[in-house]
Amino acid sequence: MKTSIAKHILVAAAAGLISFSAVAQEKATSLDDLLKMVRQSKIAESQEHKQREAEFRRQKANQQALLNRAKNIRTAEENRSAELEKRYQEQEAAVDQKRQQLDERLGSLRELFGHMSSTAADLRASIDSSLVSAQYSGRTEFIDGLLAKMNTATKLPTIAEIERLWFEIQRETVESGKVVKFNTTVIKPNGEQTQQEIVRVGNFNLVSNGKYLEMNDAYKVAELIRQPDAKFQKMAENLQVSTAGFSAFGIDPTGPTGGSYLKAMINSPDLIERWHQGKIVGYIITAVGAFAMLLAIFRLVVLFGVGAKVNAQLRSATPNTNNPLGRVLAVAEENKGVDGETLELKMEEAVLKERPAIESGLNLLKIIAMVAPLLGLLGTVTGMIITFQAITIFGAGDPRAMAGGISSALITTVLGLCVAIPTVLMHTIVNGRAKRILHILEEQSAGIVAENAERK
Repeated sequence: MKTSIAKHILVAAAAGLISFSAVAQEKATSLDDLLKMVRQSKIAESQEHKQREAEFRRQKANQQALLNRAKNIRTAEENRSAELEKRYQEQEAAVDQKRQQLDERLGSLRELFGHMSSTAADLRASIDSSLVSAQYSGRTEFIDGLLAKMNTATKLPTIAEIERLWFEIQRETVESGKVVKFNTTVIKPNGEQTQQEIVRVGNFNLVSNGKYLEMNDAYKVAELIRQPDAKFQKMAENLQVSTAGFSAFGIDPTGPTGGSYLKAMINSPDLIERWHQGKIVGYIITAVGAFAMLLAIFRLVVLFGVGAKVNAQLRSATPNTNNPLGRVLAVAEENKGVDGETLELKMEEAVLKERPAIESGLNLLKIIAMVAPLLGLLGTVTGMIITFQAITIFGAGDPRAMAGGISSALITTVLGLCVAIPTVLMHTIVNGRAKRILHILEEQSAGIVAENAERK
């Protein structure tokens, strides 16, 4: 019996020891100590539960207080919102009344201010592209401030601002017709900034030291990367050093609208740049054309020399083997005693021997004249393929870029025609000289055969 009671006590003690590690860490030396430790653990557990219940009641009371406070704040804000809405309606009615009063007092001035606003906007757009802004800066700030004021319903322009607007309009008109000099900073193509004297020709062009200038969006003056022809630069230089009288000068007529004509003209590629646009196919066409011209010139020189020797042989009765006709006549001399048919065959054979040397290079010139346009077409087709591939990748949003690619692709066609046309002409000339010499050989051989037949 005692053993069973001891077992139950040990189980209860073990449960109490698991819940409270601090008590469980102590070791019982007897059953009384173990019972005492179990009782202490139950007492500690009861105290902890009471503390938790007290903490919960305290937090519940705090939460109720916070809830009541939030309800009070909501009620106060709702009352404040109703008050503000009422005040807003009252002020809106007062604003409408003031607007009506303003409209009544403005009367016809409203139409005047409307025209002023439109005029100021037009002047602002004109100033953006006007070369006068390179000399007189700060005009845009005034116009922007005036437009901002006139676009509000609570501010009106002052008499001074109206007078200045009129002054700026007049100054833009007057300065557009003047040729003046002034000093400002010029941005070089390499990024260097220098202080230079600039000549402004109305609202058309800016020049300095013989160079044409442009004005960027920040009203900064920069030297054009590419300049017009040397004669126009010389005119600009003469204009800057002149003090009176008239001076010839190349004016861009599109200057007041941004100088698009001058930019397009100087940005147009020259012949060398266009030639490079043909790339490898263009280089091949050029090489073939140069070879054709050299060959044609060489053959012309040779045929002129042969023709001179043949003409000299026509005036001489003694055959000379330094020319085709002399060699043909020498064959006739060697075969005087033969019959007519044999002599005719001998003469035809002699003429046939001379024909390849006389007609040398003619077939090659003809082939070049036929192949050059085909090479040009090949370059154009490959260039168009590259252009359309770029359009596929980047899109066709910029028509100028697409037109530039097509223009570059057509360069090879132009090069092919430029080679083919003169090659055909040179082939015709060379062929004519060769045929003239061959005609003389055939004529003389036929005459010799006819004389031999008459003697028989």
